[in-house]
Amino acid sequence: MKKRIVIIGGGPAGLSTAYELLKADCNIEPVIVEMEDCVGGLAKTVFDEEGNGTDIGPHRFHSKNNEVMEQWNEILPFQGKPAKDDILLSRKIDFDQTDADPEKSDKVFLKRKRFSRIYYKKHFLDYPIKLKAATVFAMGIPTTIVAGFSYLKSCLRKLPETNLETFMINRFGRVLYQLFFEGYTQKVWGLHPSKISKDWGAQRIKGISLVKVLVNAVLTPLNLMRKKEISLIDEYHYPKFGSQQLWETMADEITRKGCEIILNSEVVNIVKTDDKITSIKVKNTKTGETREIFGDIFVSSMPVKDLITGMNDVPDDIYEIAKNLSYRDYILVNYLVNKINLKNNTDCPTVNNIAPDSWIYLQDDGVKAGRLDIMNNFSPYIIKNWKNDVVINLEYFCNENDDFWNMSDKDITEFGLRELKNLNVTDCSDIKTSKVIRIKKAYPSYFGSYEKFSEIKEYINKLDNLYCIGRNGQHKYNNMDHSVLSGIIASRVILQNLDKNLLWDVNTDSEYQETKSV
Repeated sequence: MKKRIVIIGGGPAGLSTAYELLKADCNIEPVIVEMEDCVGGLAKTVFDEEGNGTDIGPHRFHSKNNEVMEQWNEILPFQGKPAKDDILLSRKIDFDQTDADPEKSDKVFLKRKRFSRIYYKKHFLDYPIKLKAATVFAMGIPTTIVAGFSYLKSCLRKLPETNLETFMINRFGRVLYQLFFEGYTQKVWGLHPSKISKDWGAQRIKGISLVKVLVNAVLTPLNLMRKKEISLIDEYHYPKFGSQQLWETMADEITRKGCEIILNSEVVNIVKTDDKITSIKVKNTKTGETREIFGDIFVSSMPVKDLITGMNDVPDDIYEIAKNLSYRDYILVNYLVNKINLKNNTDCPTVNNIAPDSWIYLQDDGVKAGRLDIMNNFSPYIIKNWKNDVVINLEYFCNENDDFWNMSDKDITEFGLRELKNLNVTDCSDIKTSKVIRIKKAYPSYFGSYEKFSEIKEYINKLDNLYCIGRNGQHKYNNMDHSVLSGIIASRVILQNLDKNLLWDVNTDSEYQETKSV
């Protein structure tokens, strides 16, 4: 008799779990329960009526983990021939040794050049910061000198790392922390870094220090760098038709192999008997009907807060910790425009000479948006009129039901337009269409009751047939490849009856998970 494995959540972690289980063992029956009307989770692509696509928090596909890269390549082969913008611009790219031709096949991972910049005091600086005249000019020579001495001081005298603020000061010095981290971190999390656990820094900027940034800036032009941190990589892969394409293709593959995917189904109760989960109760988000789904093993990528508070017979102290876990919510404002004012001042050619950036980090106190995305630079195949139109996003970080969240779509759109104009990105007259997308619980927070999260982990580990994966499933600010890796490891832990702590260890290594020798 086949063993039934119920997977809560059809995002990268849940899909990867089912994919790996089915590859390894035919005597299982995976069932994925997904609240939305499509798979992909926080890595999905949304298309407008004209067929223009945008990602929720645009993702790059890159990892130092070979298993993750191999899994992706199994689903979509890496690009081996030029894409249509590569051809138009005679752009030189070191393609993979494959026959995947995006002009002839839809199933292909494009290889894209990575450009990211920081908007700081009306200047665009390289991201990460590089030693060049533009950086010194933007900061000012006196500030640059002071920042240098501040960094040396942080090397000689380390502060006790009691929070995110001291974690960053120890790695970058107080001056650079105040210039580039303090305000931006508060914008993203809505809380001062001194109020946030250092664990956030340990997961997001581990392995990166000012010394490495400076060494990278000096030695890269001399071809002396053999290893770069993930935040310093120059290229990434991206599905031809957006992130969604990978997850839909994977969903088709696992469905063909026997996995059932139930969409529009919100988990409202987790039924537990003693130390085992016996079933989940789900509500159809369209009809309101409820049903009960039984299983032998349960794998959860739903928010830990909802998992625990939706479970019966949970000890009061564990329930209270879960109930008080915090999250940061997210609003993406998407615009289709005739043109943008950001011109290309790099040696990488672009269509209509638009800025080559995939992401621009808005580290300016006068701008509420945290990041600007230019989707054309991810793939020309997700823009209908790719030679003329530009798709851009503004990303906002907020809390559900705060003043910004509760604004109407019209007011948010107009707010974003004013910011685009102030940034001199585009003018209101250039806007063709717009869309507002709200995402709840986008980022697990490292404050509130988080300091007691180890007690929740201990409780979950005692539940014999429950395994937690992914960003929200582990309340850990994972990148996409970390979530995929958690799915890969979950399948291994389940099939080989390994220690559950192997799951919690994902994204706790001393180096960034996506660091890779190049």
